[in-house]
Amino acid sequence: MNITEKFKTIFEPELLREIESKAKIVSVKEGDVLLDIGQTVRIIPLLLKGILKITRVDQAGKELLLYYVHANESCAMTFTCCMQQYPSEVKATAESEVEFLAIPIGNMDEWIAKFPTWKSFVMRTIRSRFNELLNAIDQLAFQKLDERLVHYLKEKSKATGSSLINLSHEEIANEMASSREVISRLLKKLENDKKVLLYRNQIKLLREL
Repeated sequence: MNITEKFKTIFEPELLREIESKAKIVSVKEGDVLLDIGQTVRIIPLLLKGILKITRVDQAGKELLLYYVHANESCAMTFTCCMQQYPSEVKATAESEVEFLAIPIGNMDEWIAKFPTWKSFVMRTIRSRFNELLNAIDQLAFQKLDERLVHYLKEKSKATGSSLINLSHEEIANEMASSREVISRLLKKLENDKKVLLYRNQIKLLREL
């Protein structure tokens, strides 16, 4: 992959040369965990293709979806953790086959001071993820679970680019910090309202959703 061509509208030429010389291209399979809670952040992932799912996990193992990371993006949490040398407080899982540039965290501070486009990229990423976290908090605080479920399904469809969501009710419940029984009941209501079609471990979103 031509890294310079892919990021030429984001980073200046000198930074692109630095990235090509310092970063390593890494490929992972769907479902692989790139970073778990408590692990030390050693690299900054800059996605080339695929989707990363960023979640919080409670002591019972239930996950709460925070946001997705797409191609040409990075994870704000890795920025903040590597700046302060804190262990990760989130889990990053490959939602699909993912290819990314693994940038050593030692370059983080150096590039912020040296390259204006890198500083802008970091600040823009942190602001964008912060807004997504605020949105997640708003949903938990102000929206009913059925409204949160519709939002979740739409975001999942948007992230994958498909109206067919390949998840079980249990998996959805885990990501929404709910129970399978409650999610199954709400999905059945959506099907009765002709907003989704339910299959075994699959959900088809209809236009009316």
